[in-house]
Amino acid sequence: MKRDMDLIRELLLKLESLPMRMGGIVVITPDAEEVQVEGYGVEQIDYHLSLIREAGMVDIGGVRPMVGIGFRRLSWTGHEFLDSVRSPEVWARTKAGALAAGGFTVQLLADLAKGFIKKQIEDRTGVKL
Repeated sequence: MKRDMDLIRELLLKLESLPMRMGGIVVITPDAEEVQVEGYGVEQIDYHLSLIREAGMVDIGGVRPMVGIGFRRLSWTGHEFLDSVRSPEVWARTKAGALAAGGFTVQLLADLAKGFIKKQIEDRTGVKL
């Protein structure tokens, strides 16, 4: 199965919005309503939740269920990536830039998105970063 960065972004947005109590850990299964993304099946969601865990984008709280992922919160890495691609405009430009280059890694996507954000800040404030 191919990695789908649109699905990764959507799943991170959904995980971030989960109402978690302090210290709480939940098991997120790929068929859970909270992580359903239109156009994607349970197998795709399961695979991409695993990729999110493997990339260190979530704190799993030591829980490793047979299906799905343990979830306590987004990790620093997860927040950093999500904050860099949160804007639909920045995300669209980031994807277009990566596709034009012919390849990417998660870190390169984040760096490219940060570059677009940096440029927007410079254009709007006149401050060179």
